Order: sequence, then structure tokens, then C-alpha cells
Amino acid sequence: MSTPHRSPYNSPRRTSLLGSSLAALLTALAVCAGDAVARVFPYGPRHRSINDLGNQFVPFHAHLWDLLHGRAEGGLLFNWQSGYGTSFLPDLGTYLTSPLSLLVGLFPRADTDLAVYVVTVLKTAAAAAAMTWLLRTHRRGAWWAAGLLGASYALCGWSVIEASYNPMWLDGLIAFPLLCLTGEWALRGRRIVLAPLVVAVCWTANFYTGYMATLGAALVLLVRVVLTRGGARTRPAVVGRAAGTTVLGIALAAPVLAPLFLSSGQAHPGWVKEFRPVSWADLFARLLPATYSFSSPAVFVGTGTLLLVAALPFHRAVPPRTRLAWAGLTAAVALSLQWAPTHLAWHLFATPNGSPYRQTFVLAGIAVIAAWTGLAAGPPGPRALAAGAGVLAAAALWARGSTLVTVWGYALFCGGLALAAAGWWALHLRPRRLALPAAALLAAVLVGQAAATTAYGHKGKLGGLDDYPSWSAAHTARAGTLAGAEGWPAYRTDPGRPALTGNDPMLLGGEGGSYYSSHTPAVFTRTMVALGAGWTSRGRSVQSIDSPVTDAVFAVGARLRPDGTIARAEVPPLVTTRPPGAPGAYGDSPFANQELLLGARVYEDPLAPGICRAGTEAYLWAPEYNATARLAGGPPLRLNGNAPRNRAAVQPLGVSRGGSSPLVFDQAAPSRWALSCLDRGRLAAAVDRLRATAATSVAVGSAEVRATLPAGSTGTAVVSVPAIAGWTCNGRPASAYLGLVAVPLEPGTTRLDCVFRPPGLVPGTAVAALALAVVLGLGLGQRRQRT
Repeated sequence: MSTPHRSPYNSPRRTSLLGSSLAALLTALAVCAGDAVARVFPYGPRHRSINDLGNQFVPFHAHLWDLLHGRAEGGLLFNWQSGYGTSFLPDLGTYLTSPLSLLVGLFPRADTDLAVYVVTVLKTAAAAAAMTWLLRTHRRGAWWAAGLLGASYALCGWSVIEASYNPMWLDGLIAFPLLCLTGEWALRGRRIVLAPLVVAVCWTANFYTGYMATLGAALVLLVRVVLTRGGARTRPAVVGRAAGTTVLGIALAAPVLAPLFLSSGQAHPGWVKEFRPVSWADLFARLLPATYSFSSPAVFVGTGTLLLVAALPFHRAVPPRTRLAWAGLTAAVALSLQWAPTHLAWHLFATPNGSPYRQTFVLAGIAVIAAWTGLAAGPPGPRALAAGAGVLAAAALWARGSTLVTVWGYALFCGGLALAAAGWWALHLRPRRLALPAAALLAAVLVGQAAATTAYGHKGKLGGLDDYPSWSAAHTARAGTLAGAEGWPAYRTDPGRPALTGNDPMLLGGEGGSYYSSHTPAVFTRTMVALGAGWTSRGRSVQSIDSPVTDAVFAVGARLRPDGTIARAEVPPLVTTRPPGAPGAYGDSPFANQELLLGARVYEDPLAPGICRAGTEAYLWAPEYNATARLAGGPPLRLNGNAPRNRAAVQPLGVSRGGSSPLVFDQAAPSRWALSCLDRGRLAAAVDRLRATAATSVAVGSAEVRATLPAGSTGTAVVSVPAIAGWTCNGRPASAYLGLVAVPLEPGTTRLDCVFRPPGLVPGTAVAALALAVVLGLGLGQRRQRT
């Protein structure tokens, strides 16, 4: 029997590429159309920099741009620009290790917002392409149908509403189909070298969603193993290969993962929240397009895909065992979202801050695989479609009790359901003659619903979340002023307050005190709060302190003022010395704590409650106050205290005129507040004393500090850097002096050599080297078998 000729134009690989390209194109089209309808950047006057997108991701990508172009202060291990010096590798691994993030370097720095947007669209499109390739690997079927389902996965409600402003989560959207592919390779005993590398890339890109994607891929593989005809003897071998691949891949990522996990344990604790499942009405409401909420699972994947999933149990062309397995897995994962123990398992056993349903993309992916399982056996017939439509109609009726549903959502759902049913029915009747119009109809339904959901999500986000301005002339002016005042490492330049974002030093330049990250060190937050700093995000976004006392301690010689000018000051260098003896401990007063760290009394008590001596500078500490305060006759100054989320910083009120300028609260006075009066003459004398015994020269590398001390130095050398774990000075782990890096000086010490290495980097690198050796060994063994 002769083998039929197969045209290269219809080869599985070529048609899979066509399907993946179609999926990527439809995905990009829907996302951009939705953004254009909402008139958000870059298509209209409304910016999209809300919440963490503007507060974290854009500044972090701006810092990545600086690293790629050799303009950053610091390197891959340490960031000298934020938080007066902090570990950078954990931030890199959390926010920036996606390969697509490197594209930011191709854009002008002033277009970082646009670069992040382009990367976001490309990540979403890549997820669509990856899912399409996976579907075609699972089962053969029409390439365009696989492309539609792949696009519906990437355009799920979770993606276009939640992950679109957390671009790092989109790496998990890409990782799920890729990790399912590694499961397929384990099932077939193929690509034993490539598979661990894929796992490593997925976990390095974003370990958090990569972990969720791994759990989902494991569930998919178990179903695939159960449904194969290989027999019980081969199943343990498949599971073993998959487990080994996963372990090796995670081990390869250990140089990033180990420091990241250790840093998470040392970070300031976030919001501890008990999980409470949403009502079933809210859950079913999220099956509909054009719904918005961060507290419920955005399961919407397009009505055409949902109809295939709902019709699967009634699709007689699919074997009953297969129907039961995939429908059962989809239902089980949906139920797992609502049960506290499985909720914790999905989220690394800690309820996350913000959205509690971050694993929803895995449910969307499993639903798409289930839909493809049914469609690959042939388009469902009228009975299956009618039964599936009935299931979806019942869910939509149940959702009537939810406040999340909208008239537009119901209209889009009902219209899309009718059109999708018509498209799939047409394919069932005349699969060849009606393929093109049916495909066009189904694509239009998908793109229209996804674009509407994207636009509606923007309306909800812009109306209810914090927002931050996109790069403008004001940003350019600030950045230029900071660059002109730069003097690092002789002194720091602080972007000042009020800030544009929680990460202005990375966004605008300088070496400031503000810093916002999931890895904000607890020691940094405690130290800055003791000195009078404010915070948002419950302590993970720490603000710089506008105080000449703390500026002297942290060697801030130039500070950007609100009027756009630079305030300069003579400050000690980055390395100073303190006399022998224990420094004491911080107390309740930030003014006394500043004096303790400075080593001198520079504040006066008020002459009377709320009145400073004429000529002194008044500073107000009222951490819970959320209104304006002023000296009588002076301008009102805002304090942003809203416990526990926000804490107001010590606020300079200006130079006192004595009894004629008492403190005035423009709202009811808070229960806790203090006024202190800074004597500039005392501060100048204290700075002179510190400078007299400070280091005579200081050199700073990407993660090193080297200083020369005066002969005869005694006591303790203090480096104006938070005492985070990882510093080694003169061959020993660094000590701490009131929260800063310190080195007790032995007689005759005149050199200080401090090096920072993120905890976990060395053992993580060793683990990765061992894993690489194993992978190479497996590759050589496979090659010998072939020869």
C-alpha cells in the first residue's frame, strides 16, 4: 500500500503556525480595539497607568532601560537608586525577567509607558499563540478553529482586566500552555533537554504565576495520562519524566528563585486577609462579557468557547470517558476557586493582597482545552448545542442576583451566544462550504466581546483605582533637573516630595529614599518609619523624608523641591564614624530618633503647645492625620494618613515667626501628634562634627562600597545604607547601627570594603550548575542512543 503524498503547505507544523499566527493577530486586534474604544493611552487622552502599573511596572522598566543602556546606579544585584540602596535581583526576578521585557531597551526612555504597553500586548498575543500550538499538539483539527480558541484563552476576562495592569502575571498566561507542552513531551518521551529549559524560562519569567501554571499543567497531564491507551505500566514513567523535568527546570532557575524567596521572607508584611469565596451569582456573572471586579474570578473566555465547553458533556462524538474527564476537570478547578484549602494551595498557601483569584487563568486554559477536545471530534450537533446553550442560559439567569452584571453584558452575552451557536451549527451542517463564513462570524463575536470587556475594564479601573500620570513634559523637566544636580557617590540626589510614583528614583533619576516593591525590606520600613517616613500600601511603599536631618544622615546633598528647584546642602559622605559605645534604641518620637542616629541634639521643644521659637523650622508629626495643617498665615500642607493603608510623613511647615504663627489643623486635630522645632545652627555644627571624622574617600561599585578612614578611627563605621541581609564588610557579615550597615572598628583599621551578595545567590547558582550538568548528561545520553 503506497503512502499518500502530503503537501508541505498542509503539513501539521505549517497549519499550527497559521493557527498560532491567527490567534496572535486576533488577540492583538481585540486588545488594541478595546483600548481605542476606551480612549486610553496610546489611543486617546486617558492614561492607563493605574495602581501597580504606574506605581511599579513603568518605573521598574525605566530602571531596566537604564541598566540596558549603562545609565543605572547599580547593577543586577543591587539598586543604589531606591530606598537608599536595596537588593535588586529579587525585584528583577519578580518584575523584569520575562524575555519580552528586554524590548523596552529598543524604545526611547521617555516612551517607557509605550514600551510597557507594547510588551503587554505582545505577551497576550504570545499566550494565544502558545495555547494554539498546544491545542494542535493535543489533537488535530481545523487550524483556524484552534486559533480562535487560543485567542479566546488569551482574551479571558482575567487577562484583559487584571493581568493587563500587572504585566508580570501575563508571563503565567504564556507559561500554562508551554508547561502543558512539556507534559506532552513527557507523555511521548521527547525533548528531554528542551523541556527543563522551558520550565526554567517560565519560572524565571514570573515564579508566582509560573507556580500556578505548573499546578494546572500537572492536572492536565494527569487527565492525558489517564485517557491514553498506554496502560498502567507506562503511566508512572510518564509522571516521573514530567516531575523530573519540572524539578530540573526549577533548579535551573534557582539563581533567581532562591534570592527571591529569601527576600520575600525578609520583606515588610503585606495585607493579611482571610479568604472569603464570592457568591455563586457573582461567579456566574463573570462568565459574561463586560463585567468588572477584582474580587471575583474573571472566567469569561468568549461565548463561542463557553458554548463548546457547556456542550461537551452532550457531544456524542466524543467518547464518554473523555467527556467525563475534561468536563469533570473543568468543574473541579472551578470549585477549587471557591474552597479555602484549595484557594491557599493555588496561592502558595498565603491569601494574596488585592485580587484573591489570581489562578483564574488556569481555569480559562483548562476550559479552552476541554472545548478543543470536543471540537476536534467534530462540531457539536443541534442537540448538544441546545443543551450547552441551556446550561449557559441557566448560569446567566443565576447571575441576575449579582451587582456585577450590566445591561450591556447581557446584550453581548445573548447576542454572542446566538451567533456562536449559529456558527458552530453551520460547521456541523456543511463543514467545508460554510467554514469561511462561520470562522469569520465566530472571530467577530470573540473580538467584539473581548474588546468590549477590555474597554469596560478600563472604565472600572480608572474610576476606582489610584492613577499615575504618563510621561510628560513635567517628567522631562524633573528628570533634567535631577540630572543636573547629580553628584553620586559624593552625595545623593533625592527626587523629593510630593512624588509622582512610589518609585520616582527609578523613574526620574537620583538616589532617593522612596521605594515600592513586594520586596521592600522590613528593616528599611521600620527604620524609615522610626525616623518619620510616611507610607502607602501598608508599609510596602515607603516615602522619602523631607528633613535636613535625615538628609544629613543619608548623605542627601541635593533635593528636588516642589517648585522644581534644587535645594542643596553640605552633608557628610556615605561612610561616617560614630564614637564607641552602644547607640541605644529607637523610641516613639521620630525627632528623638533622628537625633539619635545623627548623634546630636538639633531640635527644640515648642515654647508653648503648637508654637515654635521664632527663626526655627517647625516640623509636624501626625501619622494618622488625613487633611491639611499649617502655621498661621502660611500655606496649607497635606498630610496623607489613612491607617493602616497610609501613614503620613513628618511634614515641614516652614520657618516659625514665634507666637504669631501657631500650628493650625484645618480639620479636627488627631489624637496623636507632635511638633518639633529645628535649629539650623545646631544641625550645621552636628554635620561639621560628622564630616571631621568621616571617610576621606568613598568609591562605589555596582554592589560594593570602599572607603578610606582617617588614621586612628575608633568606634563604628556606618554606611548610609539600610542594613538588609547580604552585606559583608572587611570579610565579615556586616553589623547594624540603628538600621544602617555598620562595621565595628578594630585598632588600626583604615579601610572599609563592603560587598553585597543577595542571600541565596551562591547556593542557588550551585543548584543550577548541578541541574545543568544533569540536563547535559541526559542530552548526551539521548544522542548516543540515536547514533
